[in-house]
Amino acid sequence: MNTEAKVIPAKPVPDASEDSREGSLVYPSYVLIVLMSCYMLSFINRQILALLVAPMKRDLHISDSQVGLLGGAAFAIFYTFAGLPLGRLVDTRSRRNLIAVGIFLWSLMTASCAAAGSFWTLFTGRIGVGVGEATLSPAAFSLIADYFPKKKLGRALSIYSMGIFLGTGLAYIIGGTVVQLVTRWQTVTVPIIGTIASWRLTFLVVGLPGLLFVLWLFTIKEPIRRDLMRHADGAAMKFSFPEVFAQARLRWQSLIGLALAMVFQSMAGFAFFSWAAAFFQRLHGWSPGHSGRTIGVMIMFFGCVGMYVGGTMSDRWQRRGVHEGPLKVGVISAVGTAIFFAAAMLNSSATWSLIFIAPALLFFGMPIGTAYASVQMIFPNQVRGQVSAFFMFVLNLGGLSLGPYLPGFFNDHIFRNEQMIGVSMTITIVGASLLQLILFRACYSHYRRDFERMHPSAAVAL
Repeated sequence: MNTEAKVIPAKPVPDASEDSREGSLVYPSYVLIVLMSCYMLSFINRQILALLVAPMKRDLHISDSQVGLLGGAAFAIFYTFAGLPLGRLVDTRSRRNLIAVGIFLWSLMTASCAAAGSFWTLFTGRIGVGVGEATLSPAAFSLIADYFPKKKLGRALSIYSMGIFLGTGLAYIIGGTVVQLVTRWQTVTVPIIGTIASWRLTFLVVGLPGLLFVLWLFTIKEPIRRDLMRHADGAAMKFSFPEVFAQARLRWQSLIGLALAMVFQSMAGFAFFSWAAAFFQRLHGWSPGHSGRTIGVMIMFFGCVGMYVGGTMSDRWQRRGVHEGPLKVGVISAVGTAIFFAAAMLNSSATWSLIFIAPALLFFGMPIGTAYASVQMIFPNQVRGQVSAFFMFVLNLGGLSLGPYLPGFFNDHIFRNEQMIGVSMTITIVGASLLQLILFRACYSHYRRDFERMHPSAAVAL
């Protein structure tokens, strides 16, 4: 088969044109809410450990570095490697059903962490959470791209990605509240599991309700696949793995550049999400409940505002023909993230730290949805699931592994002082943000070329 002929974009499927997505967005908006809620749930399960650092260290006898591994590598390595074969299923099977299986798995595995008796058993439970969550984003990106026109895709994926901040914020609020409530009891007795330390109940509180989301997910429909590439006779192409690789290779500068830029963007975020509660508890003497509720509300509000602002900016640039708009959002984000997080983490006043955290979260949130959208817009439908899986593979293998780990590593091996967590967080966040800026800026021309290759009419319009 002639692979070279297939890497030239063909016209979209006639009955799945851009115009067909410009009609009513009421039902697509409902689908978006369901998927965003699932993403929120995934981050509650993912980030709940941040409020359990102190009791985990005490009961399991683990170090800051091991806490970082539980929050990062245990989840990320298997999340990323499971995502690659799952990406193939996204492009060939029901995306809705794949997400449902994933939610069922990660909910059970989160609940099972309540019974973990050592670092390694908890590590194993986190692996299961990672494998389950690997189904969600590649499938959700593909679904949303089929429901929304490209000029509105940046905002749509930004709204979906608000699940990051809603889920992380709720993890802080729920985790802090539950830990504070159960501290009056050293142990609790749970059916089947038996008697466990009271803080472990948090895993059951956030894990088991996820099973209800599986039922909710079945209220959405699998949409028509759009932006397909076709043979000369009009039949939709079916891509083998080498042909998928050829599509990625054709756009390798954009794909690798965007993925690496988001590695460092996510590294900064996970460094903050994983250690913010410990920062306020260690340096300012806050209780788990106080730190959880305060930080949780800030993450939910300012992160979502930043994501909406970033999506709106990107879509506005798209309408003006500035195709690299999503990358411009990433550059602006990197500058604000570095400045305001450094000011927050190095400040001796808890009040001023909170004041600086607000704009830091806003800037941090700006490029997340737009970066996801940017990848969807330069690839044909048949390969989006696999490309998204690769994108998430790179992003999480780097960002989710290193973001939680590096502050703990600096504390244990460089400063050897728990009270230096603010400095450790600053080094990680500022360094990552500077690399994010460089990589986004370096991709401008490559991305513009790849966008115009996929959408020839956009190039003509210019």
